[in-house]
Amino acid sequence: MLAAFLLLPLAGGLLTAFLPDSRKGEARWIALFFTSLAFLISIIMYVMYDNTAGGLQYVETTEWISTDLFTLSFGLGIDGLSAPMILLLGLLSVVAVLISWNISEKTGQYFSWLLLLESAVAGVFLSLDLIQFFLFWELELLPMFMLISRWGTGRKLYSATKFLLYTLAGSALMLAGFLLLGAAGGSFDIQTLTDSPVTDAAIPLGFIFWSIMLAFLVKLPIFPVHTWLPDAHTDAPTAVSVMLAGVLLKMGGYGILRIAVPLLPEVAYDSQTILATLAGITIIWGGVITLRQTDLKRLIAYSSVSHMGYVLLGVSAMNSVGFSGAAFQMFTHGTITGLLFVMVGYVYERTHTRQISEMSGLMHHLPKGGVIMVIAGLASLGLPGLSGFVAEITVFLGALEPHPVATILGVLGVVLSSGYILWTVQRVFQGPPRREWEHLRDSTSWYEWLAVAALLIPIVLFGIYPALLAESIESGILPIAQVMEALEELV
Repeated sequence: MLAAFLLLPLAGGLLTAFLPDSRKGEARWIALFFTSLAFLISIIMYVMYDNTAGGLQYVETTEWISTDLFTLSFGLGIDGLSAPMILLLGLLSVVAVLISWNISEKTGQYFSWLLLLESAVAGVFLSLDLIQFFLFWELELLPMFMLISRWGTGRKLYSATKFLLYTLAGSALMLAGFLLLGAAGGSFDIQTLTDSPVTDAAIPLGFIFWSIMLAFLVKLPIFPVHTWLPDAHTDAPTAVSVMLAGVLLKMGGYGILRIAVPLLPEVAYDSQTILATLAGITIIWGGVITLRQTDLKRLIAYSSVSHMGYVLLGVSAMNSVGFSGAAFQMFTHGTITGLLFVMVGYVYERTHTRQISEMSGLMHHLPKGGVIMVIAGLASLGLPGLSGFVAEITVFLGALEPHPVATILGVLGVVLSSGYILWTVQRVFQGPPRREWEHLRDSTSWYEWLAVAALLIPIVLFGIYPALLAESIESGILPIAQVMEALEELV
């Protein structure tokens, strides 16, 4: 089943790759069929995952390379931490196809790269081997570079190259860390290294930890290695922004929880103050910079930087509540910010501008779009009853005791978030109607509203009944939390 989820988008991508523009209608439907089928598989796996048993399930392993020095396996599996990420990936991939329905230039190639991106990210979330994890991590770069540089706008080549260079620099350090860990532990199997963490290596474990962590902090991203994200978002197509904010950033948080913390628990525990400091700075810095933005899409991009600080804050708590909040934040941010980018694209397609100063009173002409934007904004600022509130309050509860100052900064970040969200809604959708927008009308396209509904449902559902997601997450982070609690008792 996991192999099917991994390979179905790849198969769809191969089918659409060579379709001429005269058959672009077929490319759309092929992409929608394969992403929908993969999403259905992700739902089945998520529902059937046994939270009470926990651990890795649906494991599929094949020996890949075997020598006298090392053995590499191609292994797939999910647990309570990766199952929600797979569900999120399946959902956002369908949404990305739906909001790309009007792509007219080289349609087949566009959907081919989009589907390859889904397979690459799936490989990251499903990998059970460090080298396999790294290969899929790198594979994701190619479709992202192509999608931004060919179908983006503005300084698209510059933004795509900047994204590529930042990620490659982090990846080089990550690979070095993986090789040192594998050599010291005698295995590249993630579960083996988790059960028996490395205690000695060729270089100090602190250097290995931070070489791996830096790659994840770049992807998350965290201040000061965040500057690639606003450029990439601003110049990327709307669907690529949805995938970038929704699942690619989560690769960083997932890597921290899956690899950096459990494989080097003692170093991670000793580094918690540094991580909390970085988290607090990122939350406040991202919020302040967001307030200064005049481009609607760039504003949402910087808000993602601030919100990813909550993921790192939850991790820095080094306890079960903090870990749960971090994982919950990764999922909810994916749906909420995904919806925000969908609505930014919705507005841009009609006004052909993203400058906030040029918009006013759009609610008079786009009432449905305005209401959806308000709901997404309220979820982003953490309104109770929506999923963003559950994630943020869980992070705060976990981090308050070990890191009170960083938690206070996190609460101030919520205040800043309320400010820039409400101010943006007021400037764009409220106020008197402007004459130049009299021709605007809400969409009547089924694919746009289906994409919106697909994101609205989990935002409301997990806000009202978070146990549907929390039970899976708790089973996934329990082994990591137990190790950290044992370390705390020794201190």
